[in-house]
Parts: sequence; structure tokens; C-alpha cells
Amino acid sequence: MNRRRRRIQTTLLALLLAVGLVAAACSSDSSSSSPATTAPTDGSQFSGTTIRVPEDHPTIQQAVDAAAPGDLILVGPGIYKEAVDVTTPGLTIRGLDRNATILDGEFTRDNGVRVLGAANVTVQNMTARNYTGNGFYWTGVEGYHGSYLTAYRNGDYGIYAFDSVRGQFDHSYASGSPDAGFYIGECYPCDAAILDVVSEYNGLGYSGTNSGGNLVIAQSEFRFNRAGLVPNSGTYELCYPERETTIVGNLVHDNSQPDTPAIDVAKLAMGNGILSAGGHKNLIQNNQVWNHERTGIGLVPFPEDNPKDAIPTGDALTVPCKEARNQPRADPSTLPSTLIWESMDNTVKGNAVSSSGLADLAFGTLAAGDANQTLGNCFQGNTFTTSAPAAIETVMACTAPQGAFTGQLDLAALIASERPPSGDYKTQPVPPEQPNMPDAATAPGMPAVDVPQKIDVDAIPLPPKP
Repeated sequence: MNRRRRRIQTTLLALLLAVGLVAAACSSDSSSSSPATTAPTDGSQFSGTTIRVPEDHPTIQQAVDAAAPGDLILVGPGIYKEAVDVTTPGLTIRGLDRNATILDGEFTRDNGVRVLGAANVTVQNMTARNYTGNGFYWTGVEGYHGSYLTAYRNGDYGIYAFDSVRGQFDHSYASGSPDAGFYIGECYPCDAAILDVVSEYNGLGYSGTNSGGNLVIAQSEFRFNRAGLVPNSGTYELCYPERETTIVGNLVHDNSQPDTPAIDVAKLAMGNGILSAGGHKNLIQNNQVWNHERTGIGLVPFPEDNPKDAIPTGDALTVPCKEARNQPRADPSTLPSTLIWESMDNTVKGNAVSSSGLADLAFGTLAAGDANQTLGNCFQGNTFTTSAPAAIETVMACTAPQGAFTGQLDLAALIASERPPSGDYKTQPVPPEQPNMPDAATAPGMPAVDVPQKIDVDAIPLPPKP
């Protein structure tokens, strides 16, 4: 994680596609259901032509270079050995067959599709595999949409948005990445969502450094990763800290996989389901979490070596990223060698957590004094058996905490414990075929104008175990 992170038409058909009413889950055995949302509409200002690959242009890059804003690029089945850069706004790039329209990096090319500063670009219904960097990547954009995508065996992230706002990933699958299957980072407010995805066999199922603010991760499945969902803070990217992320209605299980590829933070976080590492004001609600080596849901600090700035406080925490990035940094001589990002003011409620090796619900801090009074995290209405500290919903209650605060996580021991080495991302499992986007050949172009979907968080229930 120390690497640099990188129109919907108003017809009824397009509306149904955007809401996800026509299609079901992200993988053949996913049990997630369609999110409780109102679909994005509007995009009528875009009207373009359809460009076909390979009929009109032999490569995806040539089609992208020839396209104008609003055009739809339809890519036929085939293996495309190229790395595609997109700098034209408002394009829709769509495969005709998600499982047979394949971009292949051959472990020599960096990114499958990289969108560079081009607003409102949608990529749909295709696969990216065997890239040294990322499968699908948006950076420096306003408006993005990745839908019905498969990314596997890529050397950094699977599906990735960096320094980008107003976006959505949905009906997608990612596996075999050393960092994270899905990532949204360096944005506040992000105004983004991850909906109905499956992430497995990665270092981290989801990672989000310094992201948040109307950022919702909902009704998805995170399984068989080293760790499930790990939002975190750090000055090695801008817009710190990570804050105001909602994680709701997800299936999170068996994230203790020792043979996945993994960067250092993924090794350190191994064995945890949902782990807020130095996050602020996150809501973790109505998730089904089970079978983890360490904790089901944990709130812990993130120690950052050689920080580049001090931790912001007060009004600085509400400054939008586009403004915060231009503010001066602290004098390096005043900074400690290790900066401790504590998890603060997070709410954990309504989750069902079971079969955790250390604790179903857990909290740990390096702060002095009464930790909960200092940091303001709270737990309520969860179904669980074990906790650290003991009686966590009493001593860290969301209303009137009381009682002795004893038995928090032994963070020093956890950090010092040895973790399995990284596996080779190039040899990770090939995923099963994934569901295709309905009517991919006939649906209109869908530039990402009005995303993400509007999500009623309280309408998303606790999902049952599959």
C-alpha cells in the first residue's frame, strides 16, 4: 500500500440496467441481492455513434483514439494483447461477452484499461488479466463507472479508482491481486459506491486509503482474501485521514487465506474480516461476518513510519480533498519517526459476527488514558460471542458507556507475529465464468454522468449466510 494509488440514457431499458433489476449476482455462487437504491438517470446530453472492434478498428486503443465524447465502443470476443489509455470523456467501452472479451497483459503490460483524467467514462462487460499493475483503473476523474468487469491475476489492484470522485463499481469480480481486489483512495468526499461485487484470493478484498465521504460498500461478498475490508489512513497519499465510509449488508468470511499474493500491509492485516486501521467516523452495519483467524470486526490504529505530515484535527477534517491537497505540510523536523493513526468515532452496529479466533468484535489502541472516552468508538446491537475488550457493548456502548475497560487487543503481539510470505499473483486461480451484462449488444451507451446510485443505507438488511 505504499505504492502511489493510483448517462445514463433515460430509456426504461437503461434505467433497469443501471439499477441492476435485470441481472443478479456477481458470481455463480454469490448470495447478494440488488441494492436498495434509486437509479442514476440523466445523460441525454451525450449522443454518439457506435464503434466496433475489430470490425471498425482492429484494437481497442485505436477505437478509443478515434472516438468522440458520447460514443459507444463495442468490443467483440477475442484476446486483446494491449494496454488501453483513455483520455476522451464520456465514452462507454463495452465487451460483447464478459468472459470472452479479454484484455491480456501477458505479465508485461501495466494496466488493462487506464482512464486518465477523462470524466464520465464507463467500462463494462469484459475481463482484464495478467497485468503488472491494475486491471481497470480510473485516476484524476470526475464521474466513473465500472460494471460487469472481471479482473484477475493483476500485480497491484484489480479494479481501482484513485483521486477520483462520483463513481461506482458494481456487478464485478476481482481476484489474485497482491494489494486489493477493489480500491477507492485519495478522495473526500468521494461520492462513490461499490455494490454487488465479489472479491477473493487477494491480499485485501477492499482497501481504501484516505477515502470517504458518501462512500458506500454494500451487498457484496469478500471471501478467501488475506483480510476482507481494510479502510486506512496515511500521509503517503493525500486527503488523510480515511473517514465516513459506510460498510453495510455485506458477506465477509474466510479471510485468512495464507497463499494469496500480498503486500506488507495485507500480511499484517491477515485474518481479519472488517478492519478499520486508523479510520474516522465509519459506519459498519448489518454485515454477516464469520470464520476469521483473528477478529471479525476490529478497530485498530495504523502505525505509519516516516510520515510526510502531521495528523489533521478540528476543522481540517472537513476540508474537501481538492482544497486539502494544496495546504502546506508540517515541518519535517517536527514529525515523529512513527505516526499513530488511531481509529476514532466509528460505529459498529447490527452485525452478526461468529467463529473468530481472537474476538468477534475488537478494539485496540495505543492512546493513553481511557481509550473509549478518548477515541469515541462505539458498538451496539451486534450478535456475537467474544469480544476484546470484554463486554464491549457495555464498556464501549453508543449511549452511556460504563464499566471496567479491560482486555483490549494486544496489538504489540499481533504486529510482531510472523505471517506467511506472499504467493505469486501469476499463479492464482482462474475464476469461473461470470454473469454477462444483459443486452450488452443492444443497450445504449452509458457515460457515467449521474453516479453513484442513491442508496438508502437503512433499507439494506443483514444478509443471511449462504
